Amino acid sequence: MKVPYHVAIIMDGNGRWAKRRGLLRNLGHKEGIERIEEIAKHAKKLGIKILTLFAFSTENWSRPKKEVNFLFSYLKRFLKRKKNFLLQEKIRVNFIGRRDRLDKELLKEMENIEKLTCNNDVLIINLAIDYGGRWDILNATKRLWKEAKRKKINLEKIEEEDFKKYLALGEFPYPDLLIRTSGEKRISNFLLWQSAYTEFYFPEVLWPDFDKKELEKAVEEYKRRERRFGGLKSG
Repeated sequence: MKVPYHVAIIMDGNGRWAKRRGLLRNLGHKEGIERIEEIAKHAKKLGIKILTLFAFSTENWSRPKKEVNFLFSYLKRFLKRKKNFLLQEKIRVNFIGRRDRLDKELLKEMENIEKLTCNNDVLIINLAIDYGGRWDILNATKRLWKEAKRKKINLEKIEEEDFKKYLALGEFPYPDLLIRTSGEKRISNFLLWQSAYTEFYFPEVLWPDFDKKELEKAVEEYKRRERRFGGLKSG
């Protein structure tokens, strides 16, 4: 089996990584954000074309305000620092999720990064911020309804491929492989529609320790799987 074209990752375990070392949770988030660069570079080397990373869920707003503020503040600084890296590596960055609840400065930085990297085509990174799978499906449904109300589409003729265009990932291919670090075996409201036939991989390693060797292990495990998409085994 070939290398997965699209890999989605739930970057879990930052807080536990810090706790095990007697550190503040914020330092775990710092290490987790910094981990993105190494994984992006190695994904590109392996031939992966799309990475979709779950950075902040719609449910994460329930965490302590100081922790949320630190995460967004550090992410903003990270994006500013990595502009040259993204251009050199020809990496395009998109952001998926709600934008109406984000800090204006972070939102501005996100928009700048999207504009700056829009022509890069070697690797695409979709960074999910204030994203939830249920929100995604509901939001797509609302968008469809608005189009129908304006008589731009006929709801009776909507097929799955049409509906897909209204989801946060748009026309990007569905993920082939979804990785959740830290050993937790659930997808926590991430890409619910898009992962219907995705292969799941749940390594025990915490996200800040998920290095290029761990990514290679995940890809090798994927290659051993036989994807049937509801059909029968061939041969």
